[in-house]
Amino acid sequence: MRVEIHGHRGARGLWPENTLPGMSRTMELGVHALELDVALTADRRLVLTHDLTVSAVTSADTRPVTPDDPDFPYVGKPINSLTLSQLRTLDVGVRLPRHPDDAFALTQVAMPDTRMPTLGAVLGLVNAYAADGVRLHVELKSDPTRPALTPDPELFAEMVVDELERHGRLRNAAILCFDWRIIRYAAKLAPDTRRFALIELDTLDWNGPLGDDIPAAAREAGATTLSPEHVMVDERLMSQAAGAGLDVAVWTVNDQALAARMLDLGAAGIVTDYPDRMRELWQERGLELPDAVGPLKPVGV
Repeated sequence: MRVEIHGHRGARGLWPENTLPGMSRTMELGVHALELDVALTADRRLVLTHDLTVSAVTSADTRPVTPDDPDFPYVGKPINSLTLSQLRTLDVGVRLPRHPDDAFALTQVAMPDTRMPTLGAVLGLVNAYAADGVRLHVELKSDPTRPALTPDPELFAEMVVDELERHGRLRNAAILCFDWRIIRYAAKLAPDTRRFALIELDTLDWNGPLGDDIPAAAREAGATTLSPEHVMVDERLMSQAAGAGLDVAVWTVNDQALAARMLDLGAAGIVTDYPDRMRELWQERGLELPDAVGPLKPVGV
C-alpha cells in the first residue's frame, strides 16, 4: 500500500500557508497531496484562508481598498463580510507576531507582499505545473456552531465542486471537512471524488451522537477516508476504520518519531507542516517518495 505525504496548508512550517508561492515550493519539494483551506467572501469568491475571520497571525493590513472604506482595518473581520478586493489588500506572506512560542514563525521563510489567492488561482497554478501526480485536498471551512460566519453547506460544496470541475481537477482532488454535512453533499455531487471526514475531540459533537464506532458513522455520512487528529489514533480506531473500509490520514504530524508510530499503526497518509522531514523518514523506511515537480519556466524560455 502506498503511504502518502500530505502538505498541510502547502507546507506551513516552511513557507506562508495557503499562498501561491507556498504551494509552488511545496510542489517543487514533492508531496503526494496539497492540503488547503477555503472560505467564501461577501461577493461569493472562494479564497484560501484557514480562519473564518481575518487572522492577525497570518495576515496584516496594508491599506484600505478605497480611501474611505468603513470596513478598514480588515484584520479581525469575518471573511464573509469582506469582498475579494478588500481581502487582496492584505499581506499574507509574513507570519505575525514573531515570538518564541510560535514555532512556525521561527521556521517559515517570510514572503512579504504575498496576497490571499482564490481557489481558482491555485488550481490554475497546479495546472501550469502540469502536476498531475499531486492531489488537491480542499478543506471547506464550515462551522455549524457559527452559522453567521459559515456559508450554506450545500451551496458551499456545490461551488467548490464546480470550481474543481472547471479546472479539470475534480477526479484528482479530495473534499475535506469537520462539518459532515459537507461530506454528505459532496458524496451526492461528486461520488467519484475522495471525501475526508475530519475529526478532533473538540468538534466531534458537531455531527451529532456518533456512537462508539466513529469510522462507521463517517462511512455512513459518505466519507471515503477518516482523517483524525493524531491524539485520537490508536489500535482500536485503526481497527474500526479498517472494518468500515476507510483509509486513515492523520493530522498534523511534524515529528518523525510520531509519524513512524502512526505508520506502524497503519496510517495511509500523514498530514504535515514539514514535508521535508517526512521525506527523510520515507527514505529511511524505503517508502515510495512523491515526485518533485519541476519549477515553472519564465514565459518565452
